Amino acid sequence: MHPTKPHAVLPPETLPRKSAKSLLQNLVPNRHCPPAGARPVHNLRPDLAPAAPVHKKVTRATIRQEVFLTSRIFFYPQTPRPVHPTPSSNAYKILVVDDDPDIVELLEYNLRKEGYLVASAPDGRKALEVAPQFGPDIILLDVMMPHLDGIDTCRQLRAMSRFKETYIIFLTARAEEFSEVAAFDAGADDFIAKPIKPRALMSRLAAYVRRDHDTSAVSDTIEINGLTIDRTGFAVFQEGRKISLPKKEFELLAFLAASPHKVFGREELLQNIWGNDVFVLARTVDVHVRKVREKVGDHHIQTIKGVGYKFNAD
Repeated sequence: MHPTKPHAVLPPETLPRKSAKSLLQNLVPNRHCPPAGARPVHNLRPDLAPAAPVHKKVTRATIRQEVFLTSRIFFYPQTPRPVHPTPSSNAYKILVVDDDPDIVELLEYNLRKEGYLVASAPDGRKALEVAPQFGPDIILLDVMMPHLDGIDTCRQLRAMSRFKETYIIFLTARAEEFSEVAAFDAGADDFIAKPIKPRALMSRLAAYVRRDHDTSAVSDTIEINGLTIDRTGFAVFQEGRKISLPKKEFELLAFLAASPHKVFGREELLQNIWGNDVFVLARTVDVHVRKVREKVGDHHIQTIKGVGYKFNAD
C-alpha cells in the first residue's frame, strides 16, 4: 500500500476570487441563473412533452390583495357632494364675497351644510349687484379684492338703506390693527383673520343668529336727552329726524342709554355688545363710540379717562 498523498494547500493569493453575486448564486438556487458547475438537464425521452408549469398557490391573502387592487378606487376619498338644504322661510341668507374660489367653495359647502341659503360674488363690484337681488342677512366680505376692495364695498353697502342692519363680517389675511380699525370705521360688525377655521366661523355665525332671535333683551322705547331710541325697530330719532345706525353702533348707544350716568369699561362693553363668542380688540369700542358721536352728537356719550364710557343724560 502506498501512503495517501496529502492534498496540496494553495496559498490564499493563488485562490480564484469570486464575487458576492456568484457566491449567492451558489448558495441560493435560481431557476433563471443556475449555480456554477451545474450540469444542464436534457430530456432523456424527446417524445415526452415538457413538464407543466407549477401554478402559484392561491390563498385567502392573495385573493384579498387582488380584490383590493382591483377595487382600490372605492377606497380613495372623493370630492364632497354639493349640499342642498331644504329651503326654509326663516333660513338666514349669507353672501360670500371673496376672489379666491377655493375659499368660496369651502364656505359655501359648510354654510349650506348648516342650513343657510348662500350666494357668492368674486369681487366688490359684483357684490353690489348681487346683494340687492339676494337680500342677505349676513355678508362675509374679503378686504383685498380686484376692481373694488372690501372697505369701499362695505361703505357703499352701508349707504343703502336696506343694508343698514345687515351683519357685515370681514375675512382677511391682513391682521394688522390699522386694517381692523379701517374695517370697523367702514361699518363692519366683526373682523376675522385668515386662515379660516370653518367650525369656529359656524359657531360665530350661530351666535349672531341667536342674538337676533333673543327677544328677552328687547325693551321699550328709550327717550332721553332729546333722543328717542326704539329698540324693537332699531331706529333712533333726534328732534323728529331719523338717524340710521349699523347694528353694533345702535346696540352700543342703546346699552349706554339704558343705564345713564353708569360708567362701563371697554371689556364690559365688549362682553355685552359683542359677546364672548367674538374676539375683537378693545380699540373696537373706541371706533364705534366715535362713529356714534359723529351721528348723534358728541355730548351724549362721555369719556371717563382710564375707566370707560357713560351716557350723559344732562
